[in-house]
Amino acid sequence: MRKICLIAAALAWAAFFAAPALAADAPKLLPDDRVLGKPDAPNVIFEYFSLTCPHCAAFDQQTLPQLKKDWIDTGRAKLVYRDFPLDQEALQAAVVSRCMPPERYPAFIDLLFANQLDWAAAPDYKAALARYAKLAGMSQQTFDACTSDKSKSDAILASQYDAKNRFDIESTPSFFINGKKVVGEMSYTDFVKNLASNSAASGAANASAEPGLFDRLWQWSGSFASHG
Repeated sequence: MRKICLIAAALAWAAFFAAPALAADAPKLLPDDRVLGKPDAPNVIFEYFSLTCPHCAAFDQQTLPQLKKDWIDTGRAKLVYRDFPLDQEALQAAVVSRCMPPERYPAFIDLLFANQLDWAAAPDYKAALARYAKLAGMSQQTFDACTSDKSKSDAILASQYDAKNRFDIESTPSFFINGKKVVGEMSYTDFVKNLASNSAASGAANASAEPGLFDRLWQWSGSFASHG
């Protein structure tokens, strides 16, 4: 019995030190989330972004294309979009984006980021947004109904409030990579370093690299018990 207790204690300590450092609380997938990637992708990236944030635009235009090619399109990771609007223009753009069919959402986000300076700084930003929504296939009638629906903006603001209070999101872009919080715009190289170090497969890789761990713990506990 003493030997079994020693093994259990040793395994608990081994699991504690081997586990990756995760945030105390991390976001979970919700039914209405917009997701880029395959549903069963093992690595999950949450991005909190504002559509008027230049650093978010830089990530979308400079880092995401290669990330999509190497990790998302290959089924290794998926990106979950989370709105965190920093101003009224970003809030309205987020509302319009959410009125797009889910399959057209990522492309519309790319379109808005690619043309951020054009619509976000326009004297009449809503008219500029309507033009880009039309380019993406949304009618003026749908646009008007969407932007008049207060429940949509309320839902986005409620999600933002939750992100601030539960996950301590204060700036954009902010990411959760397999549960670990990472803040700020990153190059592709730096992003992949974070993704690889927190990969869902890293735990399995570490376990396979130590095939004799349990045997050594058993031997250690036997040796320890024999001296007890």
